[in-house]
Amino acid sequence: MTIKSVILSGGSGTRLWPASRESYPKQLLPLTSERSLLQETALRLKDFPGGEVDPRPLVVTNEEYRFIIAEQLRQIGVRSPQIVLEPVGRNTAPALTLAALVAADEGDPILLVMPADHVITEQPAFQHAIAVGAKAAAKGALVTFGIVPDRAETGYGYLRSGVTLAEGEGARALLEFVEKPDRATAEAYVASGAYYWNSGIFMMKASVWLAAIRRFAPEMAAACTAAVGGCTHDADFIRLDTAAFERSPSDSIDYAVMEKLAEAPELGQGVVVPLSAGWSDVGAWDALWAVSAKDGEGNAARGEVLFEACRNTLVHAGSRLVAAVGCEDMVVVETPDAVMVAHKDRTQDVKKVVARLKAEGRTLTQSHRKVYRPWGWYDSIDAGERFQVKRIVVNPGAKLSLQMHHHRAEHWIVVKGTAEVTNGERSFLLAENESTYIPLGHTHRLSNPGKVPLEIIEVQSGSYLGEDDIVRFEDTYGRGTS
Repeated sequence: MTIKSVILSGGSGTRLWPASRESYPKQLLPLTSERSLLQETALRLKDFPGGEVDPRPLVVTNEEYRFIIAEQLRQIGVRSPQIVLEPVGRNTAPALTLAALVAADEGDPILLVMPADHVITEQPAFQHAIAVGAKAAAKGALVTFGIVPDRAETGYGYLRSGVTLAEGEGARALLEFVEKPDRATAEAYVASGAYYWNSGIFMMKASVWLAAIRRFAPEMAAACTAAVGGCTHDADFIRLDTAAFERSPSDSIDYAVMEKLAEAPELGQGVVVPLSAGWSDVGAWDALWAVSAKDGEGNAARGEVLFEACRNTLVHAGSRLVAAVGCEDMVVVETPDAVMVAHKDRTQDVKKVVARLKAEGRTLTQSHRKVYRPWGWYDSIDAGERFQVKRIVVNPGAKLSLQMHHHRAEHWIVVKGTAEVTNGERSFLLAENESTYIPLGHTHRLSNPGKVPLEIIEVQSGSYLGEDDIVRFEDTYGRGTS
């Protein structure tokens, strides 16, 4: 039976600010390797020895991340992914229901449901656990993976397991889900050997999940069925019927189905497969330090970093050299527009900083200086009262929308490549070191007809320079007209 990866990629991790932002959350960041967490998740079953794997992952996400996700999957060689776009967030149970409905159109695969923002450092151990789970799922079980605890953790929910099942290899009956415990209770859980951390990773046949959700959450099942029934296909994207999906209740996989399986054993047995594979949900910077490679003094680094007399410190350098001197148990995160310094024991409080910035109306929680678009990206280099300077890179064959601005004029200078420019009624080519001026109110478009990335410097000037001063007349990527 075929295993199909279902990747849930909708949320943002505020406790990993300033690297993680609302428009570019942690799953899209390369935190533990040169690949993003999303890319690592999509490759988690690569060379899987335990059975047939569908090479096309099914990703459930939202409109905002769609092009970034598509591009990141393309970069790792994933062809024809299925990317389901949720018009609104409704938690994990509706997301899985959508995925199961889409997958069921091509048969009845075993779905491996994974959050896009987790870390697994030991892939062979992970794949072994998946092979065990797949055997149980093939027989109709609803499988969850319990992280073997190495400490009494109060920040995770737990799974209570029962007897070892006949399938062997550690699979156990799932008895209940337990909320985050206090310290004494967590210590008792770990000592008992019957409790595991709740990983949020699941496995079951598409048909088994659909039968369960129709039994336990009929309104959700009906709304998701209608949303998929009214969907449209746009390249790799599956666009749902918005009105239908908005009728779906919001609930998690745990609450909607898994915790209720004892009420209806005919729907399938709940199974826990122990997982010990260097797992982390990377919920905060100290968790990233814990799973990162370290030097002899316990220091972990990403980017250009110098340590001098430091111990047990994480430095994440995004754009420049960061030198840490005499730091112990610290976290330093540098991005082009923000720096965060915290003690490792206080990294959970980063969310308080994010809340304060939001309350002050600061955009630093929403987006990076470098912003990705379906055609490429731009970096806001400098800005003043009536001007803004951007570095713009357009991918080969890509084009921006045909647009105009009410409040700003633009000056384009080609630095690299060849630009095809529409400026009012004229269309022409610009080579390197050539430029053009776009007056306020002129219809214009920038395209890259070449085989190499086009790089330009854009100087904006005017009374208002916000990104919402765009009227789109034509757009290759299906974005709105305003």
